[in-house]
Amino acid sequence: MYALFDDAGKFHVGRVMSEADSSLQVELDSGKRVKVKAANVMLRFEQPAPAQLMASAQALAGEIDLDLAWEFAPEGEFGFADLAREYFDASAGAERQAAALLRLFEAPHYFRRLGRGLFRKAPEETVKAALAAIERKQQVAAQIAAWADELVAGRCPAPVREQLFRILFRPDKNGPEYKAVVEAARRAQKAPLDLLTAAGAIASPYQFHWQRFLFDQFPKGAGFGAVPLAAPAVQDELPLAAVRAFSIDDSATTEIDDALSVQGLGSGTVVFGVHIAVPGLAIAPDSALDRIARERLSTVYMPGWKVTMLPDAVVQAYTLAEGRDCPALSLYVTLDEATLEVRASQSRLERVPIAANLRHDRLDALVTEASLDGAAPADYPFAPELAFAHRLARALKARREQVRGKPEVFNRPDYTFRLQGGDGEPTGDETVEIGTRRRGAPLDLIVAEAMILANSTWGGWLAEHGVPAIYRSQASLLPGIKVRMGTRPLPHAGMGVAQYAWATSPLRRYVDLVNQWQIIACVRHGRTAALAAPFKPKDAQLFSVISAFDTAYAAYNGFQQGIERYWTLRWLQQNAVAELEAAVMKDGLVRAETLPLVFRVPGTEALARGSRIRARITAIDLLTLDLHATLAARLEAPAATGDAAAEGTGDEATDEAGDDAEAAGALMLATALDDALAGAAPDPATPAAG
Repeated sequence: MYALFDDAGKFHVGRVMSEADSSLQVELDSGKRVKVKAANVMLRFEQPAPAQLMASAQALAGEIDLDLAWEFAPEGEFGFADLAREYFDASAGAERQAAALLRLFEAPHYFRRLGRGLFRKAPEETVKAALAAIERKQQVAAQIAAWADELVAGRCPAPVREQLFRILFRPDKNGPEYKAVVEAARRAQKAPLDLLTAAGAIASPYQFHWQRFLFDQFPKGAGFGAVPLAAPAVQDELPLAAVRAFSIDDSATTEIDDALSVQGLGSGTVVFGVHIAVPGLAIAPDSALDRIARERLSTVYMPGWKVTMLPDAVVQAYTLAEGRDCPALSLYVTLDEATLEVRASQSRLERVPIAANLRHDRLDALVTEASLDGAAPADYPFAPELAFAHRLARALKARREQVRGKPEVFNRPDYTFRLQGGDGEPTGDETVEIGTRRRGAPLDLIVAEAMILANSTWGGWLAEHGVPAIYRSQASLLPGIKVRMGTRPLPHAGMGVAQYAWATSPLRRYVDLVNQWQIIACVRHGRTAALAAPFKPKDAQLFSVISAFDTAYAAYNGFQQGIERYWTLRWLQQNAVAELEAAVMKDGLVRAETLPLVFRVPGTEALARGSRIRARITAIDLLTLDLHATLAARLEAPAATGDAAAEGTGDEATDEAGDDAEAAGALMLATALDDALAGAAPDPATPAAG
């Protein structure tokens, strides 16, 4: 006696060795004996042998026409043996009964299972819908196969090209485009990125990085929509300030947030003014412009281009352009001209005459320490004012360093990127020029210390009035202690100030705009400002802004570093540079001596930090932003250095990060693409992307 039984949806046959009331001992063809519940036995038979029965039943099952079987099936509940007799003949034996069971079981869209070998015909409408779904699935499968064929042949179908970034970085693993790439990568035994590059889906490495950034951060596009938003006018009747203010920025700067003024030179008492553009007087919280600014949170900068936080018309309405009387939030600090002791400070809302927009790139070579100190001619505008501002900046820096407990050390220059040969948004093919500007240069120092003075002063003023704000703080200068944002006025150890609230770039950073609203309330309402300020103590919106800003600002900075790395690699290609001199950092990483570039050189792992080497460039990958190099020569051992931890103070002064953080960031840039593509890898056996 043999039995066919169901075991968790799978059918097995074997010889019945023994039988009790509720179970059987069955020996399979493999020799294994299993205990089977009597309720799970579908069919008992004497012949043929189990293996022959299953082979014959599977062959017969494939011949059963489901449409015809559905027509022949009895109405109401029926068993598989009933269908076998209706479909084949009245004497259908074990093989045909088993065939009917297998066919019924694999066609749930035609027949509903009721248990213990019993079934019921599905309604006609259900059958039609199921068949249509199967047809669609087959069509999708055919489309996936066709797309995969094209990809393997080196052509990229348009639907796959349109979904490129979603496939690589945020895949819908049920999407046909993603499945086509996975199937093609499996067949071609290529990483997805290599496959898509070979198929022409990635025509330009620059556009790849740029469009990926837009996909991540600006999925609706970087524009402001078809209807331009007009800048609301400042309604306040503002007095005209009796100053001649000047700004200091690069020539490419259009969002001029800040300007300076100096009054009373030679009188013994000098009033130093910091004047900040005041869009907060016109842009109301929760207005259309506020919602735009809050969604973007910051201007995004990159060589040759930028994505502004506010529409250009709005920026131009409030920017501190020369020749205009611009609405401004002003901080006036009264100082003893000889000792530079602070005697008083006052904040005002007013119109400030902007006499000039001074430009770094035109004046840096002229405004030297010698000319500011009187040891060399000072042939540039506002020479007396700049000389005083520089003297004040050095004094302010020295006071901060005393609080910090160590001096700020600037061992590396800032790098500037200029693109030539393009008009408008870069394409990636422009010629790039990389220049340097020494950190702590006079004009930089003047602006940095003025902004630190304003931000720390206003931060303290807000706290005195009980008005909440968004602060930046750092508990100590110990390694690993990061700058954090919060609503409490805590010390910023890196800056060497008692509190620090960003408020000097309201056209470029949303946090500054929020803080400006709070400062405006203090100017207008004094000690009752806490009641009038837009944001109240423990306001959940402030914490929401902090969280969103931290995330967006990190992403924007990461993109800026990445795209600057792209242009640095392009500079190497355009100038056919074969070797670079570099200083060893750690773990095989080195920093180029004349470029903003950190890369890995095998063989430097055991060298002391600071050792100088010459690296030979072997390959440049503009998609992964990776530079491959070998050790060409060891040049010299590291020179004795001071306290390396002194580098980096944060915010306007420097980078908020020392060597180790920069190295980690460079590694992330070089490997971020690989990590992102790992999710699109076809299977563990396929080579990793990149």
